[in-house]
Amino acid sequence: MSTFDKVGVVGLGLMGHGICQVAAASGAHSEVIAFEEKQEFLDSGRSRIENSVNKLLSRGKIGQEDADKTLGSIHYTTNPSDLSDTDFIIEAVIENMDLKQNLYRSLNNVCKPETIFASNTSSLSITDMAEISGRADKFVGVHFFNPVQLMKLVEVIKTDHTATDVFDKAYDWVGDIGKIAVTCRDTPGFIVNRLLVPSLMQAILMMERGDASIKDIDVSMQLGAGHPMGPLTLADYVGLDTCLYIMQGWVEKFPNEPAFSLPKILEEKVAAGYLGRKSGKGFFHWENDKRGDPVE
Repeated sequence: MSTFDKVGVVGLGLMGHGICQVAAASGAHSEVIAFEEKQEFLDSGRSRIENSVNKLLSRGKIGQEDADKTLGSIHYTTNPSDLSDTDFIIEAVIENMDLKQNLYRSLNNVCKPETIFASNTSSLSITDMAEISGRADKFVGVHFFNPVQLMKLVEVIKTDHTATDVFDKAYDWVGDIGKIAVTCRDTPGFIVNRLLVPSLMQAILMMERGDASIKDIDVSMQLGAGHPMGPLTLADYVGLDTCLYIMQGWVEKFPNEPAFSLPKILEEKVAAGYLGRKSGKGFFHWENDKRGDPVE
């Protein structure tokens, strides 16, 4: 028996559409409610999901029956009341605390009292959202990794308010949809980003000081530490604006944490519009997903 019968996914962007697809493909739910406030965003999310499923079908990764079941179990809506009887809602809207908190206030009025809320935030405080939600004991973090369809890991975050049975249900649900759960307290960045983002900042600071070149820093971490890509390539891939946003928030909220530092060159590149892969230029030149030479 699955942990939750009916789940909702709020926000069908880069992460949300993948969460919706994986939940639907698992067969663990009678229905997955996909919600966006605006029809254009809902249509975009639906298109992403359909294209992803059709790609798997064309490559022989899934059969027609599985494709039909996945797509057939998703109910797309712009009506918040369609979320009222969900058992579990995963929020995947943009990383803006005010927006998220307003959303949870609204959901608290719409959803049945038993509904558990979960945020897919990668960098914001789960506790700050839980405390404004009206149901802090039924609030967890479930942080997926991009691309959701391929990445197996999900961090499940418990706050001081989260009821034990609520946390256990969220943890078990991750297994229901074929992912691997790890647990963490509500610490900045949880496990992966708490370790990863400061290491990216250290690589940028090393380059900024002139200690080593962009190329040599990346090659060293690939060949010396076994990383699939170097830290400066990864920063470009994630988006320099995203890296800056995360670290700015942490520096502001935790000014005495020595691991949190903000390289001046990162601020300068973002201000100049050099955002990495998505803008065609960051620490490297990019043509779509193909990395070129370092930016001198």
